[in-house]
Amino acid sequence: MSQTRLENGKRVIQKWDNVFKAVSAEPRRQLIVSLLDVPPDQAVPLPESAINPNVPEEFKNLRQDLYHCHLPMLADSEFIEWESEPLVAYRGPQFDEVAMVFEALHSNATEMPDSLVVGCQRLEWEQQVSSDDC
Repeated sequence: MSQTRLENGKRVIQKWDNVFKAVSAEPRRQLIVSLLDVPPDQAVPLPESAINPNVPEEFKNLRQDLYHCHLPMLADSEFIEWESEPLVAYRGPQFDEVAMVFEALHSNATEMPDSLVVGCQRLEWEQQVSSDDC
């Protein structure tokens, strides 16, 4: 195996690990979807944009978790950029790497098992829109 192939393999593994780590927590998933719903240069307010509407969380606790955990992790991978006052987030230079996971899920919502859809407003909406188009 060539050194270049080995290095490329390690690089892509790390990229996928970063993407899956980013989507492994609900506030991060909600934030990424919120950023998908606005123009690329627009910020989203936090903590509002990181809350699952079906399972509201206390703003104070979520704000603290965002500030100390979720936002730095997403920023380290360059998926987002953020500011603390006011607390907002923007798409980062590598946002497309994580956004493509949600774009793929949303475009295939009708193929997903109900156990992964029912209770998720966005996926339920995507299923409804797809069935209305038929």
